Formats: sequence, structure tokens, C-alpha cells
Amino acid sequence: MFERQTMTYLRRSNRKPLVLRGARQVGKTTVIDTFGKEFNNYLYFNSL
Repeated sequence: MFERQTMTYLRRSNRKPLVLRGARQVGKTTVIDTFGKEFNNYLYFNSL
């Protein structure tokens, strides 16, 4: 997978908790899953 600008932004950001919003099918879940793997603790909530 290629490096996204969003990943760079997330790594620099120091805000917790994180809420990611955006248009459908642009890769939000993929970016968060990839970003979450960089940490020991990662909790994913999917609310409808």
C-alpha cells in the first residue's frame, strides 16, 4: 500500500480520541487500521 498524506498527518497529531469522518469509500477504515497497527493498544468502534 502506498503512503497517504493522512498517515503523515495522523502521526504528527497528538489528539486523543480520534474521530475520522469523510466521504464514502475513500479509505478511512484502511487508513485507521494501518495507523492502529503502529500501537500496542488499538480499539476500533464502528457505529451506524
